Amino acid sequence: MKVLAGNSNRPLAEAIAAYLSVPLAKASVRRFSDMEVFVEIHENVRGEDVFVIQSTSYPANDHLMELLVCIDALKRSSARRITAVLPYFGYARQDRKPGPRTPISAKLVANLITAAGANRVLTLDLHAGQIQGFFDIPTDNLMGGPVLTADIKQQLQGDDLMVVSPDVGGVVRARNIAKRLDADLAIVDKRREKAGVSEVMNIIGDVEGRRCILVDDIVDSAGTLCNAADALKKHGAKSVYAYVTHGVLSGGAVARVTASQLEGLVITDSILATEAVRLARNIRQVSIAPLVGEAMRRISEEASVSSLFD
Repeated sequence: MKVLAGNSNRPLAEAIAAYLSVPLAKASVRRFSDMEVFVEIHENVRGEDVFVIQSTSYPANDHLMELLVCIDALKRSSARRITAVLPYFGYARQDRKPGPRTPISAKLVANLITAAGANRVLTLDLHAGQIQGFFDIPTDNLMGGPVLTADIKQQLQGDDLMVVSPDVGGVVRARNIAKRLDADLAIVDKRREKAGVSEVMNIIGDVEGRRCILVDDIVDSAGTLCNAADALKKHGAKSVYAYVTHGVLSGGAVARVTASQLEGLVITDSILATEAVRLARNIRQVSIAPLVGEAMRRISEEASVSSLFD
């Protein structure tokens, strides 16, 4: 078993390697002067089971190209099996045609990873579960719920908790965490007029006097979370927290969260934290390295991955 890291999230790759007690493979992943990606593996990988860790986070296209070139380099070096480990799958929100003459980019990226030579994919909390079906190779979609639930139990345990889905589409995810916490469930009825702009219309459920926990898979502009927090406070919530797997936090999202009604936003380290995220007073990261590392170990040993969540 060998572990190769791209440049998208080196600290996470190092934490995973430390969990597995396996050193990161010696390799150069660099750019030519015109920004072409060049990869060179500095050790023998012939016949090895190799895992390439690379989130396709900002800049998404550069990091995706790094992943593809790494896979091709390993394939041409006669690696026995290549597993693309994507803690964050960046094009997952483009999983359908929202209008005429638009792409399904998540399927395109799945094709690219397969064509580059990956034998299987390991990822975390896909935006839509059916994206697994876009791949013609085995794909494991890990659940971040247990990691987030463990932190909630440690930080916020009590009988006044209320898990809240920020939109109707996230109800299944929120219900899963509510079940693990033995907590009640509420739903924010949200109407989105255009991409990146949301308007909260109503709260389904009685949140008065409750400590509310918003649960989602991706926070990008943070408009939805902040609007939902405002609505929950107006409906009498005692406090509002948010637990989100992937902290994209683009543009002015960090400032928006800092100035919002959110007591705290907890994200995982699936995406490398920016300096603004690290300095924010109410944003905190929890690590998915043990979860991803254990899944990689089980894949290498041909053991069950799904039993991680039993």
